[in-house]
Amino acid sequence: MTVPIVIDLTLLGFFKYTNFFMQSMQTALAHFGAHSHWTNLHILLPIGISFYTFHTISYIIDGYRRTIQPTRNFWEFACYVSLFSQLVAGPIVRFRQVESDLDHISEETPSAFMDEGWSFFAIGLMKKVLIADSLAMVIDPALAQWTSLSGTGIWLCMLGYTYQLYFDFSGYSDMAVGLGRLFGLRLPQNFNSPYQADSPGDFWRRWHMSLSTCLRDYLYIPLGGNRGSGWFVARNLFLTMLIGGLWHGANWTFVLWGAYHGILLIAQRFSHGFWNWLPRVFRQVGTFGLVVIGWVMFRAPDVSTIFGWLKTMFGGRSGVWPVGLPVLLPALSIAAVIAHFSPNTFELKHRWSFGSAAAITALFGVCMFVMYGSHQSPFLYFQF
Repeated sequence: MTVPIVIDLTLLGFFKYTNFFMQSMQTALAHFGAHSHWTNLHILLPIGISFYTFHTISYIIDGYRRTIQPTRNFWEFACYVSLFSQLVAGPIVRFRQVESDLDHISEETPSAFMDEGWSFFAIGLMKKVLIADSLAMVIDPALAQWTSLSGTGIWLCMLGYTYQLYFDFSGYSDMAVGLGRLFGLRLPQNFNSPYQADSPGDFWRRWHMSLSTCLRDYLYIPLGGNRGSGWFVARNLFLTMLIGGLWHGANWTFVLWGAYHGILLIAQRFSHGFWNWLPRVFRQVGTFGLVVIGWVMFRAPDVSTIFGWLKTMFGGRSGVWPVGLPVLLPALSIAAVIAHFSPNTFELKHRWSFGSAAAITALFGVCMFVMYGSHQSPFLYFQF
């Protein structure tokens, strides 16, 4: 078990983190007066390396634990590791979740799967193109010139990014699930209305669920999980979230984001009784506010920008509003209603009347038109 996991992590570390650690070492040495002359390596990051690394590691560990019976069919294994629909941005799939479907992939896809497939795919595309990209059109140029924005302006931009990231990533996940259904593969749910969560722990049970369960099963529990003293459990929570943050990218901003959520989970554990005493609506609003602050660290390009944004947001600085406010405010309103009050894609029946199917088809056509006439807008999680 150890040898292939070390090989996997070594490859991931080389391609994704070599320049990051070299730059960090140079900064640390310069702080103490030493100078180095290292140059960054021109490394091309393989597409989807974070996700198929998780696939292979989970396969190895589950086989070692006898959770699965390793397949003797090389093509089945290769299909599982490099499954095209979710290769570059998830969800992270366990072998046992698709093993049965892979065994029967040569059979005719059931009509119910086909109906769900086009429905999931169309809804995911609409999330991405009509909501996430509309928000990005305003907030990306605004945050690029953030020094001129007012505190309220940056709050609006961060609210926009909060919804953009959700609809962008959940839209991709829905499209991956839909494509899987069309081929007879049942990919797992990756989002369960995360902005309706009423605690940090509840948020992580709803957000990027495939990653959360992998971190729990392959990192948090092996570290000791909930066993031991309160401080021992706090250490496990903090390390798990710290590593989870670093997994997202080679930048100290992601490390801070992971540490921030680790602290939130620890604080929830130690204040569990008080937090649960609060009315649910206050817990939901409080959790959402804490998540928005966390996305500041996730979105900022560097650590100094994080503190600049937070200082502006909480300092009440005067400045200009984001350009494109007439687009941003309606998009925020629509995104908020869907994210906070509407059922998520997995809660829908996906059995549409003729009128509903016609409306979805028309919106799908609008998405095609928008994609044809606008600039390239890649999925946000491609970079991770």
